[in-house]
Amino acid sequence: MKFLLLSRRDIESVLDMKSTIEGVREVYRLKSLGMTDVWPLISHDFENPRGVMDIKSGSVSGENIHGLKMLNSFPGNEAQGLPVFTGMLMIFDSLTGIPQGVMDASFITCMRTGAAGALGASLLCRPESENLFLLGAGRQALFQIAASLMLMPNIKKVFISDPLSCENARGFAASCREKLNKSFGIDASDVLFEAAEDMESALAKSDIVITVTPARSPVIKKEWIKPGTHLSCIGADMPGKEEIEPEIFTGARIFTDDTPQCLRCGELELAAAKGIVSAKDIAGEIGDIISGKNRGRLTSEDITIFDATGIAMLDLVTGKKAIEGAKKMGLGLYAEL
Repeated sequence: MKFLLLSRRDIESVLDMKSTIEGVREVYRLKSLGMTDVWPLISHDFENPRGVMDIKSGSVSGENIHGLKMLNSFPGNEAQGLPVFTGMLMIFDSLTGIPQGVMDASFITCMRTGAAGALGASLLCRPESENLFLLGAGRQALFQIAASLMLMPNIKKVFISDPLSCENARGFAASCREKLNKSFGIDASDVLFEAAEDMESALAKSDIVITVTPARSPVIKKEWIKPGTHLSCIGADMPGKEEIEPEIFTGARIFTDDTPQCLRCGELELAAAKGIVSAKDIAGEIGDIISGKNRGRLTSEDITIFDATGIAMLDLVTGKKAIEGAKKMGLGLYAEL
């Protein structure tokens, strides 16, 4: 019994953002139609040294695959010259249980997460939206921007904020155009990238907000969000994380990637615990818009929110695409059990 082993380099050679977005869109549609399963999240916080681990698993009956992804984040690794972010993805055939592939999960996670945040924004923002505000200038930032520019070509300006380091935000903004071209083949010569040193002022000019930090206390205040703004909340993917003030949910039109999981460990978790929001306040899941079951934005004044904790099916379908591409290009190694 053989299965394919893929390295990050193999995956980078076969995955592109356009097809990743298409795969993410299809997963959300299938989920809306009841053709996927999200299985319980497992997470653990390490204290010494500090780190986090989570396991997400599930199945996509429409693709006949199931599997799991384990991710680790150990910030102290950087000082030792080791990667901070590591993970593995395992994919199985749901008709036979035979393993199809085992692969690096870090690049797949970055790609599908960028696609998810931007797709949520494109489905819920006002059509005339031109200014994007990105909270976070770390590993995930470039992927969010790349997918956003592909899906929303009207974007003319990107504000980048790093709550911990204005210098990091400035450096990222200065290099963003070149990185987008090198990594994704995106010509962003007509887009202005600016470090948002005054967050309140930048948000006042922004139509779309995407948050991608590991914050455990609110960074964005309710009074900074103007009517008509869309927010894709991506960073809160484990219990206790929170990037925006929970009061922003009040009166907003809220969509999730998976409602039970978001209430348990997403941006909605702490807002729900405080009684600010409950399941009845959620308009639906993002796939319901794609499948035509639900309308997204109702008026130009709506504040819309997409709470995305990340679901394993996105990794599974993206990983399946990587396996198919690798086989065509003769990449990877076969292992036998």
